[in-house]
Amino acid sequence: MRAIRGATTASENTESAISIAVSELLQELEYRNRIDPDRIISVIFTATKDLDAVFPAAIARRIYPNWQDVALMDVQQMHVEGSLARCIRFLIHAHLPADAKIYHPYLHGARHLRPDRINPKLDLPVIAHKQH
Repeated sequence: MRAIRGATTASENTESAISIAVSELLQELEYRNRIDPDRIISVIFTATKDLDAVFPAAIARRIYPNWQDVALMDVQQMHVEGSLARCIRFLIHAHLPADAKIYHPYLHGARHLRPDRINPKLDLPVIAHKQH
């Protein structure tokens, strides 16, 4: 089992803005990693306390109906004064080969959270992917 992390920021605390952010983050994950949904075990989403318009897991379930057997959970990110605002993170557990190259997507305002996880060869502007 392997873990994949990623994060992004929403432009505002609205269902639309959060939906766009979550969709973009998951599409980037799917596009860069080519993960078979049947290999995903669970996804934990966190959101900062300033995002409460919609559950990220509900968005994931809506855009990925094939995740019906994936355990999804939403939790509030611990608040630390001065930390990144309107941030959505995920931690995905999946059955992947030990030698699989993993791209951890960090988008928009979250790009600086883990610069060690950014692969310059793959770190291209976020592109419009197919809608599910």
